[in-house]
This record gives sequence, structure tokens and C-alpha cells, in this order.
Amino acid sequence: MASDLKVRGASQTHTHCMDLNDMESHAAMLNAAQAAMGNIDTVLIAHGTLSDQKACEQSVEEMLAEIQTNALSTIGLLTIIANRFESKRGGTIAVISSVAGDRGRASNYVYGSAKAMVSAFASGLRQRLHKSNVAVVTIKPGFVDTPMTASFQKGLLWAKPAAVAEKIVQAIDKRQDEVYVPAFWWAVMLVIQAIPIIIFKKIKL
Repeated sequence: MASDLKVRGASQTHTHCMDLNDMESHAAMLNAAQAAMGNIDTVLIAHGTLSDQKACEQSVEEMLAEIQTNALSTIGLLTIIANRFESKRGGTIAVISSVAGDRGRASNYVYGSAKAMVSAFASGLRQRLHKSNVAVVTIKPGFVDTPMTASFQKGLLWAKPAAVAEKIVQAIDKRQDEVYVPAFWWAVMLVIQAIPIIIFKKIKL
């Protein structure tokens, strides 16, 4: 990835290998980034796994591991970054959540629950940090054609990574609060959230 960025014109790149589930390593990573780049005013948190819903239903251990990766590791990192940006009274924190967090569905409620936690945490953080001139941008992608979703059959609702990346950059530059990518997912999820529970229980989503 660093080599690719250089080919695309980046003046400098730095890498740091870590396991984001190792909470104790978060501060060291941020310190290394600070030492390498100097002032840091923008952070994008974009890590996670696509949970195996069936496996999570059968194994508490598997379920907790997915919550750890997709929620707890993210909000742990958010906490440290938020405190640092708050102390210097400025910056932009962007975090990848998901449309899956808007309403729990049988097909992916473990992953969705983790992303719901991230979205709710970011919402509270946004309100807390507003007075310190720190923007918190929540990115909610829908289906994106990436290696993580390689096994899925693609359809009209799927977006290409380049298009999603462009929208993420725009959201960060504009310091937007919450962005659905592509934008039509806002309407899709509004409809899904509006389905009465008595009907929602009987349909397959």
C-alpha cells in the first residue's frame, strides 16, 4: 500500500504493523505516527472483519472475537485519539461504520451490532468534541466490492472502492457528521428502519 501511494504521488509514506485487538499497542502506534509525521490533524479508522454470522451464532467465543475486532478495538482507539485532539483543540476523526448498524437483521446481526456500537460511540464523541473544534465523521458504506466481499454475488447495490474512497475524502474535507456511501443507502436504511416489527420478523433481510 505504501508503494502504491508513492506511485500515485505521495511525497512520503510511513507504515506501522500492529494487532489492533492489542489495546495496549494503540498509544505506541500513535506515538510512532506523531514522531514520523509531526503534527497529525486527520485520522481515518478503517479496520475490521466480515463476521461469519452462522459461526457466531454457534460460538460465544467467535461472537465475542468479532465484537472485539469490529467494535471494541475501534472505540478504544477512538478514545485515545479523541483525548489527544481535544487537548490541542482541533482535528478531524473519521471512522468506518456500516449501514448494517442501523437495524439488526438476522443475516448479520453480530457484525451489525458491532457497527451500531461504533456509530453510537461516534455520535456521543461528536457532541462531546464539538466545542473543541474536533470533527467526528461517521462513514456508513453499503455493499463495497473489495477482497473482504469477494465471495458475494454482486448486484446493482454494489459500489466500487474508488467511488467510495472519493466520497470518504469529500466527507473528511467537509467535516461532515454522518455520510452514507453511496448516498442512496440513506433512503434504503430509512425504509428498513421504518418496517413495523410485526412485519420485520417475517421477512428475510
